[in-house]
Amino acid sequence: MYIPRIAQDRFAELLSSPKVLMVLGARQVGKTTLVEHALKPYDASFLNLDIEVDQQRLLAAATLAPRDAVASLGAPAILVIDEAQRLPETSRIVKGWYDARVPIKVVLLGSSSLDLLDKSAESLTGRNEKLYLPPLVFHEILSTQPWYSAVFSRDQLQTQFASQIQTLLLQTMVFGNYPETVTSIDKRRYLTNLVSDYLLKDVLQMGLAKTPAVIRRLLLLLAYQAGAEVSVSELATSLGSARPTVERYLDLLEQTFVIFRLPAFSTNPRKEIAKSSKVFFWDTGVRNALLNELQVNPLRSDIGRLWENWVVAEMAKQNLQSGNRKSLYFWRSRAGSEVDLIIKEGETLQAYEIKWSRQKARARAFAEQYRVTVEIIDSSRPLIEL
Repeated sequence: MYIPRIAQDRFAELLSSPKVLMVLGARQVGKTTLVEHALKPYDASFLNLDIEVDQQRLLAAATLAPRDAVASLGAPAILVIDEAQRLPETSRIVKGWYDARVPIKVVLLGSSSLDLLDKSAESLTGRNEKLYLPPLVFHEILSTQPWYSAVFSRDQLQTQFASQIQTLLLQTMVFGNYPETVTSIDKRRYLTNLVSDYLLKDVLQMGLAKTPAVIRRLLLLLAYQAGAEVSVSELATSLGSARPTVERYLDLLEQTFVIFRLPAFSTNPRKEIAKSSKVFFWDTGVRNALLNELQVNPLRSDIGRLWENWVVAEMAKQNLQSGNRKSLYFWRSRAGSEVDLIIKEGETLQAYEIKWSRQKARARAFAEQYRVTVEIIDSSRPLIEL
């Protein structure tokens, strides 16, 4: 079943640009499916660099003059190179074609930031447009439900289908937002395979992690601390590793779209935490699978932390797809007052406390200092918009 993606319109828009189009996101978030669906009306050819013969086709073409190279690949209007990070020469080859003004649109699909796995990716600087595809946002999951209709407003959906949405929400928080998780009957098995076989495939296959056992243990520690402020020094001590190693592995996990960090918001470092950050998982199902905590139960002991990760990730995914127009932070004063999520656009601030159960906001210190009302996001109204 194809799940319509919000990114479709942005992909169609970027397709008209002459620049190389990079579609980036974690493995199995639906990059290939999105591109294949969007390119059905076009003359498009696909190479998958996970397949040896496709690697050889690209390398053989690269030995020819640019126009002859494209002709050897069938001279399509659009050439899609999937798993582009698997071949270090990809960016250099594509740069040569672009600079030679060969009449072809190249689309690169990658399951990690290409500059992580291909040091020549910087050669495409100024020659590319990027589209980031995260796991599904909740509205995309809603669209798969038989009772859903696009004609309903957000308030109508939350009022008329409250029980259905609550059931779907809890299931999504536990099993996550990967497309196959949504459509799979055996969600536990799929998630277990995803975490064990695919999550770190690029990092481990390319030898970027010299001690795979350490990065797996790091992931487990992060899963326990998701939504909390993370001390790199404490992580290093727990892992028995050097701090620079842990920093590098955190960067790797970010660049392969497993986690993201939320920095502290501050305009007064003397009174506010300024240098700390919180770690969140792009997908809560991945976090739960790492911990082997996959029970669908609103009374589970970590429901508050799980809800916070889910909400922050939902906002971050929406922001990513809109081109990172806004900046996301958390806030904490040195006196102990906290705000879970700050969203900044220009000089405008929005502030949110994230609570599983409805309650009053308590962040008076932030509201008084910044003259911004702190709103509550609770589980009764999960159709949040950035």
